Parts: sequence; structure tokens; C-alpha cells
Amino acid sequence: MRKTILQSKLTCPHCGHQQLETMPVDACQFFYECPNCKILLRPKSGDCCVFCSHGSVKCPPIQAQQDCFCNTEVLKGDQKCGDI
Repeated sequence: MRKTILQSKLTCPHCGHQQLETMPVDACQFFYECPNCKILLRPKSGDCCVFCSHGSVKCPPIQAQQDCFCNTEVLKGDQKCGDI
């Protein structure tokens, strides 16, 4: 079993700023405010969190090849993570 990586470098698609952040292990982080340009980042359509869309490492549930938390707790019917 591979060890879960909890640090991911988020890259802002607007200004290119990079910031090393610790990922939550018990929730999806849907929003992230870039500390440089203050733009609010969201996941791309189909991704569960900002780390899966803008990070150097996917979130812990995806690393473990499990459903992300938004898939199991928030989504209804045919919705995808990026739809919420």
C-alpha cells in the first residue's frame, strides 16, 4: 500500500502563483483563494476539489483510488463533483 501524500502545490491558473498546502483528509476542498491575486479557485468540471484540478498531487481519496468525499456525501443522481 502506498503512503498518502498530504502536501500539494496549488498553482493559480490566473497569475501562476504557487503555494504549498496541506490537503484535508476528511473533506473535499472546493474553494481556494489565491494568496497572490485573491481569485477564488474552484475545481474544473468533473474534479472533486481544487487539489485535483490545480494541485501537484491529487487529493487523498483519489490517491487511494476511492470515491472522493463529495461523491459520497453531497452529489445527487448524475451530478459530478465539479457540478456542485
